[in-house]
Amino acid sequence: MANPPPPTVVSTVEAGTPPEPVFDRRHAWLIAAMVVTFMIVNFADKSVLGLAAVPIMDDLGISNSTYGAISSSFSVLFSLSGLVVGFVSARVSSRVLLFSMAALWSVAQLPVLVVASVPALVAGRVLLGAAEGPATSMSMHALYKWFPLDRRGLPSALQISGAALGTLIAAPVLTWLITDFGWRSAFAALSVTSLVWSVAWWRIGRDGPYGHPAAPHGAGAAPGQAVRRLPYRRLLLNGTVLGSIAGAFGASWAMALSHAWLPTYLRTQMDMSPSATATLISGISAFSLVLLLGVSPLVDALNRRGVSSRWSAGAPQGIAVILAAAAMAVFSSSGQGVLFVVLIAVAFGGHALAFPLHYMTTAAVVPAAQRGALFGIVAASGTLPGLIAPYLTGRLLDSAESQSAGYTSAFLLSAAVMFLAGLVALLAIRPERDARRLGLR
Repeated sequence: MANPPPPTVVSTVEAGTPPEPVFDRRHAWLIAAMVVTFMIVNFADKSVLGLAAVPIMDDLGISNSTYGAISSSFSVLFSLSGLVVGFVSARVSSRVLLFSMAALWSVAQLPVLVVASVPALVAGRVLLGAAEGPATSMSMHALYKWFPLDRRGLPSALQISGAALGTLIAAPVLTWLITDFGWRSAFAALSVTSLVWSVAWWRIGRDGPYGHPAAPHGAGAAPGQAVRRLPYRRLLLNGTVLGSIAGAFGASWAMALSHAWLPTYLRTQMDMSPSATATLISGISAFSLVLLLGVSPLVDALNRRGVSSRWSAGAPQGIAVILAAAAMAVFSSSGQGVLFVVLIAVAFGGHALAFPLHYMTTAAVVPAAQRGALFGIVAASGTLPGLIAPYLTGRLLDSAESQSAGYTSAFLLSAAVMFLAGLVALLAIRPERDARRLGLR
């Protein structure tokens, strides 16, 4: 009697649907460590001009307005490059994108080492801004390729904490270099650091299993959900994305003001020494770090328990920016002491929570295939304050009756902008509702 045919194995995966990605914990966290280091270098690069502002202005004999223009030149191509690279990310691997960015950071520090002048500073900052424009969004995109939807809170917080760590580490180290070896030595050190990171990333970095456009859970989709794309007009004009952009805008205004003018304010208005200024700035960054590492894992836990993303991730970013705005409005009139330290920490550090959360809420209402492009658009829109705030502050300082009055006007204007942005984020972000309207859930 002939042997019966072997039993037919029936696949439980629908035809045309990729299998559920496997979470590679070890390599995912290695990528996370590299991304955090990437952000540390990124924000050290951003901080160096502000930390060296006083000696640069003295050496080159430039006004507040000229320094503000130099600082704002960083953002001339920042938003545009973030937007362009966001769309390119659908065709180019994160390995290539992050390597190219870090290599350009290294090159961008070189002009001022050749000749110390305003044109050299502007050229270096414009190139650096173009190379750093996509940094936060594309490194977050690279990170999300390694973590499923319900495991992104802590990695997102760690990625953004690289910003706080960058300033925390950069403030004392770069201040020491500037004080003991001249301000150009800090630019040279950052050039070498960026080059070393780019080489290490080329050896380690690769795209993860959640980066495939059809990967299940790529953007909150259920297993077996068909791959789909939506018109960008629909994606951009829903409340969650608009609210996320507003939250990022308010937070970025405080960050731009911090990088460009906070060290100079502490030196010239509060009569702090370079080391005391560096210590306070590091303390503000430490506060941001504690806030990020304490709150974002809680967001993951709330999501796993079924709490609405509106309340777990949407409301906190709006509230963080509103509280930072309130502190921004009053710290300059509080006098020196404990209250001043608390208020300035909230004003320039409390907003940091908005950065990882606005990526999480945006990711919840976009198909995985379009996530990189949307991140680029959101980053380009949300980081426009870097182009406006530094130069506007310089103009206010030069036109005011005194520098003290100029700083007060700048801080009050910043508080108003941040309050409105935080309020929009608080009211508009509703990921579950908007995902249903878009047909993603």
